[in-house]
Amino acid sequence: MTEHTGELTHKGKPVTVIGDKLNVGDKAPNFSLTDNDWSTVTLDDSAGKIRLISVVPSLDTGLCDAQTRHFNEAIAAMGDNVVGYTVSADLPYAQKRWCGNAGVENVITLSDHKDMSFGNAYGTHYKERRLERRAVFVIDEAGVVQYVEYLPEISQPPDYDAALAVLKKLAS
Repeated sequence: MTEHTGELTHKGKPVTVIGDKLNVGDKAPNFSLTDNDWSTVTLDDSAGKIRLISVVPSLDTGLCDAQTRHFNEAIAAMGDNVVGYTVSADLPYAQKRWCGNAGVENVITLSDHKDMSFGNAYGTHYKERRLERRAVFVIDEAGVVQYVEYLPEISQPPDYDAALAVLKKLAS
């Protein structure tokens, strides 16, 4: 796996990211993540649907909380052909607790804690802390990446409007 230093900063300090960035037009890699009930979820499980994948370092931080809530509200209005995922390296227990406390029901929180295989495949594995870097992906029904945003600073919010504009266009 490729390691990159300097494309991501944490509080201004360069950190290492494992995995190569995806680009619009790439076939989205399949993944194996853990749901809150400890079952396995793959990208193939939602084949034929449009997927929004919001990647956050930890749900227990203010910006990650806000990002997940924002996409949760937006997904509610998208219809049955759109699936929303939030991926972090938080344990499924923590994700389940957070969802219950936050009242989040429209996005599915998934954990990459076992082996960081999602982070390695999607270029979001923040090596020094074994977390995910902040990113957003929109994947169409055919499994092709239609939108990608990797944030250069871990504390920078994503461009919600840009991601949701692509999602709405695909869903219409």
